[in-house]
Amino acid sequence: MPNYKPLLPVQSPVPEDIDIAQSVPPQHINKIASSLGLNEDEYDLYGGYKAKVKLTVRDRLKEAPNGKYVVVAGITPTPLGEGKSTTTVGLCQALGAYLNKKVVTCIRQPSQGPTFGIKGGAAGGGYSQVIPMEELNLHLTGDIHAITAANNLLASAIDTRMFHERAQSDEALFNRLCPADKNGKRTFAPVMFRRLAKLGITKTNPSELTPEEKGRFARLDIDPESITWRRVMDVNDRFLRDITIGRGKEERGQERGTGFDIAVSSEIMAVLALASDLSDMRERLGRMVIGNSKAGEPVTADDLGVGGALTVLMKDAIMPTLMQTLEKTPVLVHAGPFANIAHGNSSVIADQIALKLVGEEGFCITEAGFGSDIGMEKFMNIKCRASGLTPDCAVIVATVRALKMHGGGPQVVAGTPLHHDYTSENVELVTKGCSNLTRHIENAKRYGIPVVIAINQFASDTAAELEAVRAVAMASGADAAVVCNHHGLGGAGATDLAEAVVQACSTKSDFKFLYEPDLPIKAKIEAIATQVYHASGVEYSPEAEAQIEKYTRMGFDKLPICMAKTQYSFSHDSSLKGAPSGFTLPIRDVRASVGAGFLFPLVGSMMTMPGLPTRPCFYDIDLDTTSGQIVGLS
Repeated sequence: MPNYKPLLPVQSPVPEDIDIAQSVPPQHINKIASSLGLNEDEYDLYGGYKAKVKLTVRDRLKEAPNGKYVVVAGITPTPLGEGKSTTTVGLCQALGAYLNKKVVTCIRQPSQGPTFGIKGGAAGGGYSQVIPMEELNLHLTGDIHAITAANNLLASAIDTRMFHERAQSDEALFNRLCPADKNGKRTFAPVMFRRLAKLGITKTNPSELTPEEKGRFARLDIDPESITWRRVMDVNDRFLRDITIGRGKEERGQERGTGFDIAVSSEIMAVLALASDLSDMRERLGRMVIGNSKAGEPVTADDLGVGGALTVLMKDAIMPTLMQTLEKTPVLVHAGPFANIAHGNSSVIADQIALKLVGEEGFCITEAGFGSDIGMEKFMNIKCRASGLTPDCAVIVATVRALKMHGGGPQVVAGTPLHHDYTSENVELVTKGCSNLTRHIENAKRYGIPVVIAINQFASDTAAELEAVRAVAMASGADAAVVCNHHGLGGAGATDLAEAVVQACSTKSDFKFLYEPDLPIKAKIEAIATQVYHASGVEYSPEAEAQIEKYTRMGFDKLPICMAKTQYSFSHDSSLKGAPSGFTLPIRDVRASVGAGFLFPLVGSMMTMPGLPTRPCFYDIDLDTTSGQIVGLS
């Protein structure tokens, strides 16, 4: 076992994350960019410690070989999280700062929902963090704000169009959409040609359209009951889950029920994560479906004329943000979290750039949200289809704490001290809970790639407990299972994990998807439910049945599936721990994210707007007005 001395002056007990992060001066981002081989014209500075990386670097390196591609996920977590982001960062620090491998960490931008809510930020922890952690956990370079603005512009466009269609004739509506200039000439805006093409109208002069064609072009006739597009904000606000709009004086008679989702669950976030370039993003944004007409035809963002404006709002967000770890290894931050209700993976673009920059002998370590049943499943069956990339290895993060919970330990509640069962030795409880770990290993091995288990060590874990986890992992088919302490030692505490990953990536893999996209919608849902979750079957509400029939009729049935399900159990019931099986999975609704390229079933009571706990994280966050430093951020 290599004995590496930590590069940072580590302390025990480990100080608060923010104290560690603020104690290490970051390098100017120019140095990080230079170490990666980026040219100065291939990135834009956002201050001294962040930069937006241009997609032209990927074009320049088009013929260069890709590095090794590693995805990091976890077992079914406790509400406290099991250190998956910390492990991702620690592994990269070990590869880059100790094993001298070229490496790029690809992580997702944290949402302000958890940052100010219950879980805290997502910069990692201890001596394995991305810095400046305050900037990562707050506004960063504004990508989530751009998504929020674009999403809500589209929401406004929907209701505004219905408002004006109600009050005007076809001719008047057409004339408003194509106003005459001072010479009396009417022209189509560029985006309007997309709608004309969809309708099969080849005329380019508005004056040549017949009255019938003008009506078909101008009147979308949106069915208010069919609208699935909701407003978003990046704050946990349970009171906005269900709202009524249209109650203003001028809008009376057009009231309808809708609601807010968390911003990172917006389809526009998924478009950002899965788009291949700016042109592809423009096409995806334009074909997002918001509902259907009263005749049953899908209505898109381009039908509303807003696809181009959405792209303008998102044009800078398409570039990943370059940052660094505490030990000066490079990080690309792009796309967003919440794999329980969203796509939950870093972007295709960031991974592609990273794989080219590290070269054939290097490593791109990319993070998928929550457990292998959620983020990793979506990584494999959605992201890998979109990118054409296949992973060389999967890392699954496990903790003694979570396995004790799955073995029947007391409930773990954020903000409440842990029961003594979690801080004293209980090998029997750990071993019983390893049924959860075994299920995750089986799920990951199903994709035909090597699987490495990272046992994230906490201070209270005993040698006997850690060995019990390692033994079960190896007996369950893992290619390696390694105890690591990157939280307390930085990259030096993850060198054994790094060695195991290097070895795993050198073996031959045989990647395979879980299902084929041309299967019927229900067959794809049931493949995930029975093979990944181990449900005995699936039950569909009448609403879900109707949506499945509608999407099949509209031709959306060939899209892959993005399940919205609790992260706290393999089932729909967060109280069912371990490795439950034989349950019936309830699907209450199905939505279509056509621009992103997937269908979105809602499992059980899963909410798309989280709520705040009694004592949110924001109680501890403040600004030291003397020093200007942020305090209390975690």
